[in-house]
Amino acid sequence: MSALHKFLFEGLPVRGMLVRLTDAWTDMLRRREAAGGYPEPVRRLLGEMTAAGVLMQANIKFNGSLVLQIQGDGPVRLAVVEVQPDLRVRATAKVLGEVEPSARLEALVNVHGQGRCAITLDPKDRRPGQQPYQGVVPLHGDHREPLQDVAQVLEHYMLQSEQLDTRFILAADDQVAAGLLIQRLPVEGEGNLASGRAREDDIGLDEHYNRIAHLASTLTREELLGLDADTVLRRLFWEETVRRFEPLTGPQGPRFACSCSRQRVGQMLLGLGRQEIEGIVAEQGRVEIDCDFCGARYHFDAVDVGSLFTPGRDHPPGSAAVQ
Repeated sequence: MSALHKFLFEGLPVRGMLVRLTDAWTDMLRRREAAGGYPEPVRRLLGEMTAAGVLMQANIKFNGSLVLQIQGDGPVRLAVVEVQPDLRVRATAKVLGEVEPSARLEALVNVHGQGRCAITLDPKDRRPGQQPYQGVVPLHGDHREPLQDVAQVLEHYMLQSEQLDTRFILAADDQVAAGLLIQRLPVEGEGNLASGRAREDDIGLDEHYNRIAHLASTLTREELLGLDADTVLRRLFWEETVRRFEPLTGPQGPRFACSCSRQRVGQMLLGLGRQEIEGIVAEQGRVEIDCDFCGARYHFDAVDVGSLFTPGRDHPPGSAAVQ
């Protein structure tokens, strides 16, 4: 079962989280198989992003969705992960070209150096005129060197945008998407669980964080994917005093869920207008809409469209894409 584990290091300004997505991840892949699925490097990229998205959402106190997005000019034009405050998660990717079996991040999305990573925080209850917060970083380091994996990009993002020393260890295959986050905070003990902003002058200088981050970096891909949380934490931090909290699993833990629905598709069709939709039905016999996140397919024939646009019917105002 998918689970999120939170822990802190007693007396030290360091906290951590470990996520293992099993059924949540395989459910996403299974649903996408009906629409053709993704090549293995894309599944790996999306799995690492999914694990990272859950870690980042669980790491903040925010009543809204966190959207992690990587886009560029390679065969993978876009990869998106959305995580809700209750850890419901969904993900999708847009692949337009051939993907080499050994392709890493640069070859997937950053072929000509135009790739970007964006993290968007979208409040559930926006005030009038309020816009989502978004931070964007390029897919290269301080010396213009191309970054080759998602963990490097997110560590760079946390330094640039939040001035926080953060270590990500991420891995994914067709059965598990997993991640480990270690982060330095400016307070000790239980204060690690409260959100806080580190001082920029402290970046890279805390010996406790540096030691623990180094220990985390010894974790191999095979260990992260194959070992349970107890074994991973014992293997890495057996000399540290680690306080662990009750893992989040089941309805309280990370799980796949898509918010698409026939009603939302209907809203989108209403926004396109009757003339355009009836033109599609006249040409093709019906309108077909696929959800990019879960692969669900929605059909609207002439009767459905006629009912949708019946005058006086109680339609929700406005329009929305399949989301």
